Amino acid sequence: MEQQSAFHLDMRADHVAVITIAVPDDTVNTLKAAFVSQIRQVIQQAQENPKLVGMVLISGKPDSFIAGADIAMIAACESAQAAESLARQGQEVMAYIAALPFPVVVAIHGPCLGGGLELALACDQRICSLDDKTQLGLPEVKLGLLPGSGGTQRLPRLIGTLPALTLILSGKHVSAKQAVALGLVDDAVPAVILLETAVKQVLQGRKIRKPLPLRERVLSGALVRPLLFSRVAKQTRAKTQGHYPATDLILHVVRTGLEQGSDRGYAAEAKAFGELAVSAQSAALRSLFFAATAIKKARGAIAEPRPLQTIGVLGGGLMGGGIACVTALRAKLPVRIKDIDVDGINHALKYSWDRLSEKIRRKKMNTAGRQRNMALISASLDYRGFRRRDVIIEAVFEELSLKQKMVAEIEQYCAPYTVFASNTSSLPISAIAAQAQRPENVIGLHYFSPVDKMPLVEVIPHAGTSAQTIATTVALAKKQGKTPIVVADRAGFYVNRILAPYINEAMRCLLEGEPIDAIDEALVQFGFPVGPIQLLDEVGIDVGTKIIPILESAYGERFSSPLAFSVLLADDRKGRKNGRGFYLYRPKAKKKKMVDKTIYQLLNLQSERRMDSSLIAQRCVMMLLNEAVRCRDESVIHSLRDGDLGAVMGIGFPPFLGGPFYYLDQLGVAQVVETLTSLTHQYGDRFTPCDALHRCLESGDNFYKFIETDNKHNNSVY
Repeated sequence: MEQQSAFHLDMRADHVAVITIAVPDDTVNTLKAAFVSQIRQVIQQAQENPKLVGMVLISGKPDSFIAGADIAMIAACESAQAAESLARQGQEVMAYIAALPFPVVVAIHGPCLGGGLELALACDQRICSLDDKTQLGLPEVKLGLLPGSGGTQRLPRLIGTLPALTLILSGKHVSAKQAVALGLVDDAVPAVILLETAVKQVLQGRKIRKPLPLRERVLSGALVRPLLFSRVAKQTRAKTQGHYPATDLILHVVRTGLEQGSDRGYAAEAKAFGELAVSAQSAALRSLFFAATAIKKARGAIAEPRPLQTIGVLGGGLMGGGIACVTALRAKLPVRIKDIDVDGINHALKYSWDRLSEKIRRKKMNTAGRQRNMALISASLDYRGFRRRDVIIEAVFEELSLKQKMVAEIEQYCAPYTVFASNTSSLPISAIAAQAQRPENVIGLHYFSPVDKMPLVEVIPHAGTSAQTIATTVALAKKQGKTPIVVADRAGFYVNRILAPYINEAMRCLLEGEPIDAIDEALVQFGFPVGPIQLLDEVGIDVGTKIIPILESAYGERFSSPLAFSVLLADDRKGRKNGRGFYLYRPKAKKKKMVDKTIYQLLNLQSERRMDSSLIAQRCVMMLLNEAVRCRDESVIHSLRDGDLGAVMGIGFPPFLGGPFYYLDQLGVAQVVETLTSLTHQYGDRFTPCDALHRCLESGDNFYKFIETDNKHNNSVY
């Protein structure tokens, strides 16, 4: 049976051809290999009209232009040559569009990403809607790839070398207004007049492109270009630590096109795309992409969520303010904050105001948008306005009696259906629900700080939580733009449980005399965004160590707290929040963060670099891997997918390694057991390989197959 075309032609009375892109049986448009012939056919069909004056490309999907290429199509390439051929096909069809003898204007509403933007770049003009949903970008680098359909060649010539490199190397999206300012699009208009504006541009004929600003012409010139690329390369390598080969190849390909001409540039782009598509880093990053996509599409429970119309937040601190912010800004739901004093309320409101003001500064929003979003947030010192809230998110102090009191008050002042979601990082949800009249409505919803930046939330049902409560909480988290993983109500849940032994081991390296910065550098070189000691400073030494006694009580001596924690707390060292931790924080100093060397005296240490950085990283990471396997073996997490995403999004486990389970599988269980056994002999029983690793080794299966077939796993989390 002939495949249904994704392209539909409508010939207007003014002889402008409107080609609507709508991929059959999918909610969004993604580019597939089959479209190469389809788009040629529909364009040739339009050219049969002898009076044709031009063409408009527009999406037939609501709120979405083209989200990029089909990643599964790229993943299916079995060789670099196959992937290179795929890129060449994309380049050829873009070149075909760019060479058409009449004006082609693209009308963009919604996400225009990756191959979608490369298609837009091949057109004569780009018009986009002013809607918040309209975002443009080339995010391929986040999958360990580079734009393979001409993007590395057309974008620098359109907006200048430095802005193009910034977009391609970061993978960031820009709003409609930012795109206009960059020269990426020619105009941005309300969505209701998008098509007519595009048609009008076609009827006006091709326009002569304005020259680039003088600054961009100078930076792209032969004299300055080597310095520009050298500087960008240095900055990029400092961020990536050499773990992402795509960035070096992006710089090479863009420079090749500028210095040797477009033909050489396109050839280099296709070749580099082929190499990257079969790289280990891209495979790991694609694994995470597929995992995140699966979670977004999953319903999360075998029950229908309740409709979400209004939300409440208890507590106006850093977490409460952040939760209210993402509820209003992303979920677009009215949210009411309750705090015991005016200062808490003002703090929470200021949190959202500051985030919105930053969007205005970056031209992602105007003042009217800020007012609309702020109008969704209200506050009070009592429970007025809470009667019909669908979900109440509690973000008060980590005290069990206080949280139980909050449950009782919500049951008194809110509706019988109201879900009570506790943002706790350590307290058992079953204990919080122990005195509840409606325990089926109580659940954990663990956010990570800062709430507006960290993408993960842990959803923690206790034994009595209803399926509908789970479904409703997952639905809210998704509306807030979060990736939710459902985890069991066990001490530490998942993320903190695997984080604690990782940080504890870093502290033990410190107590053995390794310098603070050497330990952090070792883990940054491994691929973490920050080292474990700096991370503890960021979280707060007081907060980060609070969970350790709970974990030690639940799981034994391997979670025992190094003595250094109590010494530091006694010296009033809390980390960044009070300016004193392992580092000193001086906002006005040239170096805003420096190691506080008085810590060595405080801990009675002689600090000296003795240990190889790879051994430091190995000790910390192996503790994390071993604990992650225990979590899966005990059904704390539902799947390896959730475990990988939780570690990457929750604590910054290196994405290019695919998460702890993906990484473990790449190393091989035998290698991991051997390494842990060796570390056990050197440093103690805390490194003893867990039972599940031994069972896997005895089975002869790889780790993924063993986990799927081991009869211990009943997925009881759900």
